[in-house]
Amino acid sequence: MANNPILEMTHISKSFAGVHALRDVRFDLQLGEVHALLGENGAGKSTLIKIITGVHQPDTGEIRLNGQAVTFANPLEARQRGIAAIYQEPSLFPDLDIAENIFVGRQPTKTGGQVAWGDMYREATALLSSLGVQLDPKTKARNLSVAQQQMVEIARALSIHAKILIMDEPTSSLTLAEVADLFRITRQLREAGTAIVFISHRLEELLELADRVTVLRDGAYVDTRSMSEVTTDRLIQLMVGRTLNDLFPKVAVEPGPTVLQVENLSRAGVFQNISFELRQGEILGMAGLVGAGRTDVARAIFGIAPATGGAIKINGQPVHITSPQQAMSLGLAYVPEDRQHHGLVLPMAICDNITLPILAEFAHAGWMDYSKERQNARQAALKLEVKAAGIWQKARELSGGNQQKVVLAKWLNTQPRILILDEPTRGIDVGTKAAVHGLMSQLAAQGMAILMISSELPEVLGMSDRILVMREGHLTGQFSRAEATQEKIMVAATQAVNSIQG
Repeated sequence: MANNPILEMTHISKSFAGVHALRDVRFDLQLGEVHALLGENGAGKSTLIKIITGVHQPDTGEIRLNGQAVTFANPLEARQRGIAAIYQEPSLFPDLDIAENIFVGRQPTKTGGQVAWGDMYREATALLSSLGVQLDPKTKARNLSVAQQQMVEIARALSIHAKILIMDEPTSSLTLAEVADLFRITRQLREAGTAIVFISHRLEELLELADRVTVLRDGAYVDTRSMSEVTTDRLIQLMVGRTLNDLFPKVAVEPGPTVLQVENLSRAGVFQNISFELRQGEILGMAGLVGAGRTDVARAIFGIAPATGGAIKINGQPVHITSPQQAMSLGLAYVPEDRQHHGLVLPMAICDNITLPILAEFAHAGWMDYSKERQNARQAALKLEVKAAGIWQKARELSGGNQQKVVLAKWLNTQPRILILDEPTRGIDVGTKAAVHGLMSQLAAQGMAILMISSELPEVLGMSDRILVMREGHLTGQFSRAEATQEKIMVAATQAVNSIQG
């Protein structure tokens, strides 16, 4: 690869309120490459990206663009120099159409200043077509899927002739088919000479897509390697500073009696005839592609969106669960897939989030025992090793991994006997994943029954005693830990219903 980087950053440091986010970091980017930026949550990736895009300015260090020293006072200046970013959560205006979002603030105009609508829609169509995307440019953004919104953001980057494109966790909410489409477009952009920074916690994606990888740890530069020189194990070692031989510390537990029975559970138009048992001390994995109906089954069991047919038994007794409060009273807890919207109240403190489900325990004659509440929250946060300034830090200020630990602490605080985990390690770093997996094994060894929904097949295979597979609202496969393989699970997740023998 040529030694004339389009972007070169040297001796970059940045602090916030005296806390070092970056210390003497270096990074370079070549035209026509996909360069992975890797590190645990809190490693400094987001801060480095915000410096590249002009959101933050470095305290020390130099940025060179095409060999010239530059400073960006704001994101607009970075965009004007050809730098664009696509984030995990798309940032389109929902009530504007695709073309308006692509050209927002830069609409082509006629003489007299009127918007040249015809030109704008023709240019939008041409940009989308160049990406192989078939979308009507007059479609409102609110009607697009996450993957389609990302395509619009890529088209917007092309419209400003971006030579540097940053993709920050772009695949976290996509189906396998959508990921494949995004990879196709990413490779197409690379072939056209675009320099791409790609951030993902999914190491297998980086090994497939990236040309080089730079690793950060604790705000410091660790190494830059050609992707052909590294393995998954080596990347993990670079990220966490130690050899992590076992990401899935599954402890063998002899399952106890059945605690949850689901018989022909159905919800009209969503899922049909789901039946399974969950035993004490067992981790039951539930696999399937996005949209298979796994989360809908979990929400039905927990009473968020109750089933319309079938039966649920807890400890052999029939129950009719119509609300989360009722589910909690029966010993169930549910850690949802979307921690930011459904798992936490982000403006509230760690303490308030952890004690939210059990506030009644701290109330006496209409008065709150705040001392007891704080003690409870501190113990729960300590047990889960939540890294924070204190229990009064706002949940929105935490890294993704620590937010997930707070959600887990909150629901474990209810002392459940049955724990439903929906994508328990999505979007968190490798070290925190290992900690969550260790906690799951510990809870199962103590007799808790765990239903784990996950889209990551290594996690399903590594942590489950048994595995269920769903497709299009139906149960299409069931495997023991010994017989399960990635190939068998994918066949059950993709083949037509009724073609698989459970």
